[in-house]
Amino acid sequence: MVVAATEFAVLQCFFLPLRIGSVPVPLSIPAAVLGNVALPALAYRLSGSRIAAALPVLVWIAVVIAASVPRPEGDVIVTGTARGVAFLVLGSIAGAYAVGRLLTRPPDPIMDHATG
Repeated sequence: MVVAATEFAVLQCFFLPLRIGSVPVPLSIPAAVLGNVALPALAYRLSGSRIAAALPVLVWIAVVIAASVPRPEGDVIVTGTARGVAFLVLGSIAGAYAVGRLLTRPPDPIMDHATG
């Protein structure tokens, strides 16, 4: 799941400035929201670990923050435009919601191997 989260984050960052003609098409914003809700649930379902469920969101945030920091040459992938800020904020909120939902649910003896 960590590899998938990394790949999704990189693709979303590079597709953020997508335009069809002169019309901006912010596909990365809904992709970030949906991905950050789905990947933690899938990671939890596959691993049974709540910690493993948080890793895709943490990786996504790390990649997006790294892409928003200017390189020494001055290049920035995720800019401080409205689309860039919406991408970062909405993706982070969706990830926090998904992980929070998994962390606050009652223990499932079948899925939570540690509780037994």
